[in-house]
Amino acid sequence: MCLAIPARVTHVTRIDPAIDTAIVDLGGVSREVSIALVPEAEVGDYVLVHVGYALNRISEEEAQETLRLMAEMARLLDEESGVADAARPA
Repeated sequence: MCLAIPARVTHVTRIDPAIDTAIVDLGGVSREVSIALVPEAEVGDYVLVHVGYALNRISEEEAQETLRLMAEMARLLDEESGVADAARPA
C-alpha cells in the first residue's frame, strides 16, 4: 500500500518541466518535491506527495479532510497501543 500525504505548496521553482520543483509544507516541515507530474501546481495549491513527488493537485477541503482522518487514525492506533500495553503482565 502506498500513502500520499497532502501538502501545501509554498514556493515553486520553474527551470524546465522535467525538473521543476516546489517547496511544500508538510505539517510545519518544509520539503522540496518534484512537480514534474503536476506542472500546473502553483503557490497555495494542495498536492498529494509520495516519495518526493507531487502526484496531483487536490482541493483544500480534500486536503484538510484527509489530514483530519490521518490524525484520527493515529489517535486510534495510539489508544490501541496503550490498551495493549496496559493488558501486559508486569
